[in-house]
Amino acid sequence: MDPTTGGSSSSRPIQTIVDPSLSLVSPLQRTFKRVQRHCFGDSSPGDFPLAETPSVVLIILTNCNLEPRDLANLEATCTFFRKPSDFTPDIGLSITELAALDMCQERAIFKPMNSDEKELLKQRCGGSWKLVLRYILAGEICCRREKSQAIAGPSHSIAVTSSGSVYSFGSNSSGQLGHGTLEEERRPRLIRSMQGIRIIQAAAGAGQTMLISDAGQVYAFGKESFGEAEHTLEGSKVVTTPQLVKSLKDIYVVQAAIGNFFSAVLSREGRVYTFCWGNDSKLGHRTEPNDLEPHPLLGPLENVPVVQIAAGYCYLLALACQPSGMSVYSVGCGLGGKLGHGSMNDEKYPRLIEQFQTLNLQPRVVAAGAWHAAVVGQDGRACTWGWGRYGCLGHGNEESESVPKVVESLSSIKAVHVATGDYTTFVVSDTGDVYSFGYGESSSLGHSSIIDGQGNRHANVLSPKLVTSLKNINEKVVQMSLTNSVYWNAHTFALTDSGKLYAFGAGDKGQLGTELPAQQTERAMPEQVDINLTQGSLNRFKNGRSLAKVWWQSILKSFCPSYRWVDLNKFFKAATC
Repeated sequence: MDPTTGGSSSSRPIQTIVDPSLSLVSPLQRTFKRVQRHCFGDSSPGDFPLAETPSVVLIILTNCNLEPRDLANLEATCTFFRKPSDFTPDIGLSITELAALDMCQERAIFKPMNSDEKELLKQRCGGSWKLVLRYILAGEICCRREKSQAIAGPSHSIAVTSSGSVYSFGSNSSGQLGHGTLEEERRPRLIRSMQGIRIIQAAAGAGQTMLISDAGQVYAFGKESFGEAEHTLEGSKVVTTPQLVKSLKDIYVVQAAIGNFFSAVLSREGRVYTFCWGNDSKLGHRTEPNDLEPHPLLGPLENVPVVQIAAGYCYLLALACQPSGMSVYSVGCGLGGKLGHGSMNDEKYPRLIEQFQTLNLQPRVVAAGAWHAAVVGQDGRACTWGWGRYGCLGHGNEESESVPKVVESLSSIKAVHVATGDYTTFVVSDTGDVYSFGYGESSSLGHSSIIDGQGNRHANVLSPKLVTSLKNINEKVVQMSLTNSVYWNAHTFALTDSGKLYAFGAGDKGQLGTELPAQQTERAMPEQVDINLTQGSLNRFKNGRSLAKVWWQSILKSFCPSYRWVDLNKFFKAATC
């Protein structure tokens, strides 16, 4: 989108703004009179530069990275932001709609789309570019798309750098490390066959790994079965190097999830496809365990865009983005109440979890453990439900909950991230503090392994407990990942905003990425893994944002000295890796 080609008759050409640097602040401040005026001036329309230079306004809105709701608030505040902008290629769009479209154009999953695909996505999201932007941003937040990430799989681990390189380590009995061998790796090792291909997301299951590229292609290696039971180690063909999944070549994939007896992928348009599920017509179709063909998830989600999927033991959660807000659907096995519908019944088709409406909670991210599930809301509340064994729900007991229930003991913090495993749960606050609860086996909760009063070396934790061992590293944690398996000893990763990775828990197969002392099979306290997942990109990005912040603040104040509907600090939120 080039705002300079529009129909504005501005006497101040946009070409004069060549770079958001501090050196330009003073000249621009001298150009615009800092006097208090209304949107279109006190007496004559166009007297105020906001109306006279829409090209500048468009660039300001785009470069400030406003959230979709902020753009909507601007429209509600002032007619200038609602009227047609007269910019090509669509002169009927408002300034805020154009800003939303420009921000969409910067996203990796949106850039390759042709005009028809973009228009279809717009209609699927609700008919507005602001809604498309909200859909894309929601997926980036909950899946860390295009950001560094670490995955603690069943006895093996995957780490993706911010530039898209992939490292693997740990067990390799099925070739799930992707190095062309069946040998274990106890240190992170680059998957060299993927060099030149940028990976934006990864998933790890028992003996299997899936990688998603920025071109929407899926690469898989390990056991050549998308639906085999995870405790089955024999009978499958193994693939020791990443191979393109040909059955998905016509689907632009942005996320993958591996559960027990099935796998699932999410398309760029928000459609869910599944592989396998046994022969009981679960997920609305009949397949065999070795079925390599994707099947669309039928039912209520067919016409609803999904931004995140999470797979557990024989069930799937889907975070949906609709014009009315965010919602969660569940499908599959209902044992333990993990589907969240108030019963233990199975669901063959996705069903809306209605309890979030009762709680007045807008879901932000979902997590599917083996037998329990969790959600973090936009307001920072954390909810859990399902089988409450070992205290994994964090409600101070071991009782099960068949509908989502707010974790009241976390009411003093604002949660931004949640991760679940086999009877374990981690919650990350907006300050980077980490809380864990549930099953204490394999030291995977990060607490001290001192023997408790009953002689248990790994005590269970029934209520959220601050992981002081992570707080002591003096780093802000942004992501937790833990083994989601009922058949393997668990390990845990903590990723910080500076790109450092810390590991603890079971390490008998090298899955921690660090050497353990002789005769030791686990590590109770976090230890840094020798790998930098940001590769130096974060500081440069933050420095650039800092310069841009000062410059744009000066421009906004010049345009809008009297406005009270905008919080300038909100425009420039600190970025994470």
